[in-house]
Amino acid sequence: MHASPSKAELRALALAKRDALSDEQRAAAAEALARRGAPFEITQGMIISGYAPIRSELDPAPLMKKLADKGARLALPCINARGQSLTFRSWSPQDRLMLGPLGIPEPSPAAAEVHPDVMLVPLAAFDKLGHRIGYGAGYYDYTFAHLRKAKHVIGAGIAFAAQETKAIPALSHDVPLDYVLTERKTFDFRSS
Repeated sequence: MHASPSKAELRALALAKRDALSDEQRAAAAEALARRGAPFEITQGMIISGYAPIRSELDPAPLMKKLADKGARLALPCINARGQSLTFRSWSPQDRLMLGPLGIPEPSPAAAEVHPDVMLVPLAAFDKLGHRIGYGAGYYDYTFAHLRKAKHVIGAGIAFAAQETKAIPALSHDVPLDYVLTERKTFDFRSS
């Protein structure tokens, strides 16, 4: 009886699969995601935070533009110290980004701080229960826990289908997602 793989092993396996995708596959996945749109209702002025893709992350920009066309306001996260919630600032596709402390593009500090209604979240791996493996720093877990004290923030993971994994060992502080959107299908975890 061998132990089930650790989060670190599952993360490494899923990221290797993600890294192996070609530029064409990545671009096609981003477009497929945008074509399918969001599984939740877009109301005028609702705030949707996305992310600026790094490494081999699925680019949410085509989907974000489509949501903005439907009346959503867009935001991007800014990283604070480890163990603190992310800050979100208003962003629109023509805005220039600046490099944040971890080398991740962020909106200018002059951009208005906002509180998202929906967070589109990058991830390393996800399972059929809506558990995600991030990159280990816990930024999104802290942020969901912090923001959800005030209101329910919809969490939608954005991933390539190749990043789906078997069961992820969930810890008590891990925040399950409401949805995971891949280029192939929408997983809805709200009823589970």
